Amino acid sequence: MSESKAHIERPQSLVSRKYLIISVSLSLLTMAGVIYWTYTPGVLEHLAPKRLPGLVIAVVVSLLRVWFSAAKIRFLSERKLSWLASIRVVLAWDFTSAVTPSTIGGAPMATYAMTKEGLKLGDSGAIILYGVLLDQLWFAMAIPILLFAGIFYEVVPAEIGLVGDVSMGLLYVALLSYASVLAYGVLINPGAIKKVVKFVFKLPILRRMGDKIEIEADNLEKYAHQLRKKPFSFLAKAFFLSTMSWLMRIALPTIVVLSLLPAPEVLSVLRSLAMNLAFLVVPTPGGSGGVEGLFVLFQGPLISREGFVGLAVFLWRIISYYISVGLGIMATTWYVNQKVVEIKDQD
Repeated sequence: MSESKAHIERPQSLVSRKYLIISVSLSLLTMAGVIYWTYTPGVLEHLAPKRLPGLVIAVVVSLLRVWFSAAKIRFLSERKLSWLASIRVVLAWDFTSAVTPSTIGGAPMATYAMTKEGLKLGDSGAIILYGVLLDQLWFAMAIPILLFAGIFYEVVPAEIGLVGDVSMGLLYVALLSYASVLAYGVLINPGAIKKVVKFVFKLPILRRMGDKIEIEADNLEKYAHQLRKKPFSFLAKAFFLSTMSWLMRIALPTIVVLSLLPAPEVLSVLRSLAMNLAFLVVPTPGGSGGVEGLFVLFQGPLISREGFVGLAVFLWRIISYYISVGLGIMATTWYVNQKVVEIKDQD
């Protein structure tokens, strides 16, 4: 019975109530601060009713991002997961990512969710690894686009100064380096990943975790060998689905801004791409507090009426964050309740 209890508690242990409260609180406080400092009396009178349907488009785009992410998961599972199961996995993954620090992320919950949907642990791990690789390949493609566009557009706002420019440059280098190492390890030499991981965890500060990491490194190498057997067409289709998911995410801030006021569309999209990369290193749970600030830095200067900046941040976070949290709670609760039902059946 103790084993059953451990299984019941496992989903809850992957999502800390403390992190959820911190994430939501930071988001609300930051948005309140932005609205307070940018609000202008009577600003809502300048809303153009003909633009407001853009908010409906923004919601549709947000749902399309979930659909493309689910399609990627289902495709990587070789259709072993149903559409409904794939959507549940994505919602649980998004929710966990939204309320945990970036160093934890939603991968543990996604792995658990896929095993609950009937996949073997090894298959779930392989899907997660492949998904991370696809994301890194997307980043590797996006960075040259931003660097080239920077010749013609002010992609990185002047407001962030030299420190911001250097930070973005270091982020680009780090993402490209990680993408190169992961692609080499997964697609060319799986043993290299294992060697690098084991070397890093021989450092004095990490040595106590060495035994556990060595087992995980063996599993990682095994998963990588499985992925290498896939044909190029498999990678191409999976990359397309991953790219479409990211494009929906990147389009969302621009659609919200354009739903309020005219703005330079191309520059807004480029800045949305840059700030989405910057989101990856915000250390707070779900990036809350930091992502709202980055939105103001990157998109704020493009909004002609300062009083609309706070409204734009609020609408964007409602659509991109709070809806995800609500749907994710339902998906995660389903997994918890499903386990309880299974245990009752066993009893």
